[in-house]
Amino acid sequence: MLAATAPLTGLRGELVSAHASETSTVLIELGLVFIVLALLGRVANRIGIPSIPLYLLAGLIMGEGGFIPIDAGEEFLSIGAQIGVVLLLLLLGLEYSPADLKVGMRTTWKAGIVDLVLNAAPGFAVGMLLGWSARASILLAGVTYISSSGIIARLLDDFDRLANRETPVILSLLVMEDIAMAVFLPLLAVMLVGASFVQGAIAAGIAIAIVAAAFLLAVRFSGHVSAVVHSHSRELLLLGVLGLAFLVAGLAEAVQVSAAVGAFLLGLTLSGNVADQIRGLMPPLRDVFGGIFFVFFGISIDPRDLGPVLLPALGLALVTAVTKIITGIWAARQAGIGPKGQWRTGLSLVPRGEFSIVIAGLGVAAGAQPLLGPLAAAYVLALAIAGSILMRFADRIPSPLKAPVKGTSSRMRR
Repeated sequence: MLAATAPLTGLRGELVSAHASETSTVLIELGLVFIVLALLGRVANRIGIPSIPLYLLAGLIMGEGGFIPIDAGEEFLSIGAQIGVVLLLLLLGLEYSPADLKVGMRTTWKAGIVDLVLNAAPGFAVGMLLGWSARASILLAGVTYISSSGIIARLLDDFDRLANRETPVILSLLVMEDIAMAVFLPLLAVMLVGASFVQGAIAAGIAIAIVAAAFLLAVRFSGHVSAVVHSHSRELLLLGVLGLAFLVAGLAEAVQVSAAVGAFLLGLTLSGNVADQIRGLMPPLRDVFGGIFFVFFGISIDPRDLGPVLLPALGLALVTAVTKIITGIWAARQAGIGPKGQWRTGLSLVPRGEFSIVIAGLGVAAGAQPLLGPLAAAYVLALAIAGSILMRFADRIPSPLKAPVKGTSSRMRR
């Protein structure tokens, strides 16, 4: 009997040893990632630039094909990156009321159409010029159209611009883009697998209905939701809000709506004392997981794939940076914001990020175009870095816009 159990005991010991070795590797890699983030954050503060470009470059160095490949801890970083996006948008939503967003979207819906036309068209045109199929060109149009909610949300807070007059315009455009994705992604999935148009239309309709229902909930039942999660214990309040945020974000993803939209709408729903307490408790947690998001974004890009597509990617980045700036200026002008605010609005929309990579990833997985992934990666990396720097120095970059006429109020000039 003892002889029979000896091999099992030995096997169990080997499994325990292997698990311990894997765990130690993961912890060492994560420790290195966090130390690198801390050092880069200090460097960014010292030289006066945003930390995001440095985080992105660090991820590029630590990803596949980089100098310090991170393998064992990649799964944790992937989940951490998703948590980072949820927390970034949740806290952004806490800064505004449903009424603010409602007014903003009512005044900027025309700008949303301009945004779609100006920023999707260059991607489609470049795809066709490169000899790609119409399907692959539509995918590239989606990549160039949508700005990065995650990056922009972080930078608006970092640069203390949440109270600026132009910020609701920026948020309205971002939400409209994410809602457009709620329509585009189901149709895209149908297009890639060859399913019927009716199936895609049904999926898109369900996604839009869910977003509308969530917005209605935020408008009419804000006080009730806040009362349910309220607690005098900071621990219980934080656990309740985090649980609700992840649940809402997960359900949103399950029905083809962005987790970012779900988190943002939940942030709009929370109000009063609950919102004030969460704004005080959650920023450190958001900053840690936000840093993981940007690092993982860089890790997902293989630098060896960037060379062949670098020139078209940079050319497309330049063109669509200009079209985003034009979009933002026009939208802010329609909202009655002065030249400085118009300029900041335009520069704030330049960064591209998570959605662009998701769209490209779907296309690559479906075999639409092999070069789509590397081109999108180079394009997004260029605009994520350049857009972060442009937002940082927006007030120092000379604006081509005319100064307001004498007598315009200081509020309008802002």
